[in-house]
Amino acid sequence: MDNLYSLCHNLPKVELHCHLFGTIRKETFLDFNARAGKPFTDEEILSFYIRGEKPVGVLKAFRTLDSELIKYAKDLYRLTIEYLEDAKFHNIRYTEFSWNPTGTVITSRIPYREAQGAILEAIDDAKKQFGVTGRLICAIDREDSPERAVEMVNWMIANKDPRVLGIGIDYRETNRGPELFHDAYVKARKNGLKLTAHAGEYEAPWENVDYVLNTLKVDRIDHGYSMLHWPELVDQIIKEEKVITVVPTNSYYLRNLPRDQWAAKHPIRKMIKLGIRIHPNSDDPTLHASDSTKDWMMMVECFGAGIEDLKGFALNGIDGSWMSDKEKVEYKEEVRKYFT
Repeated sequence: MDNLYSLCHNLPKVELHCHLFGTIRKETFLDFNARAGKPFTDEEILSFYIRGEKPVGVLKAFRTLDSELIKYAKDLYRLTIEYLEDAKFHNIRYTEFSWNPTGTVITSRIPYREAQGAILEAIDDAKKQFGVTGRLICAIDREDSPERAVEMVNWMIANKDPRVLGIGIDYRETNRGPELFHDAYVKARKNGLKLTAHAGEYEAPWENVDYVLNTLKVDRIDHGYSMLHWPELVDQIIKEEKVITVVPTNSYYLRNLPRDQWAAKHPIRKMIKLGIRIHPNSDDPTLHASDSTKDWMMMVECFGAGIEDLKGFALNGIDGSWMSDKEKVEYKEEVRKYFT
């Protein structure tokens, strides 16, 4: 146990699938709530951090932040700098993390330019203070309209910055398939932005994974679990060596699989056996009561991965990232040295 903890903790990591609001520290959430005059009780805030068979859910926490508690650009600075400080502790060397601009601009009423600027300022400060490289992904809120998604891409184009690499899409996938957001993805690609997408999460149709892969032509896929229901799609993903970012603490399987069968039946276990190029990520670490070290340990303890698999996952993350080719060579060398 101690050796595995040290191995996973000290491993030089890349993170590709993490939501900024899902990294919020408990004390920060409580501070924002107190500043707003406590529209929520402390118990309500703390309930967001309790995991179990029926968790309150991270989406409710995100909506609470947008609607009531995120008021100023400096709030986004604080979230970002604290996330990157926590990333440093777990030896995350490079991270591409997601932020939902629509909620910030439309609901919290912080102008896009100010909001993005605050996040980028924190990215720069974190590089100086912690040595962590942060890069930003702007994520479509799929519960909102396709028009809002295009609007988000337009904000990005009007405020282009090399530290803002691409777009993703998240929130509830049910009845909000990726085809609704085709125009936003096409526009993003035409304007030089990279593409990823949450697809096939919560047992959403495998066709969603097929659509983002073959129609939207994303650079990588987030979650992707339901691909396992269509062998031809799995074969294509393996052949094309498409990187899939997976989340060991995904709440759907914790809730819906029997406790004594959860690890054995989890799709991540099958993905490892099939040789799909997966990469473990923390998703919403504080709200999942987890962290990057624990997530990597779970790959061994819960899903049967070996040490050589961990090395492969680390290299997959580098290949799946949107860093420069020069950076990829450097990070890969560091990982290979770590495992010798």
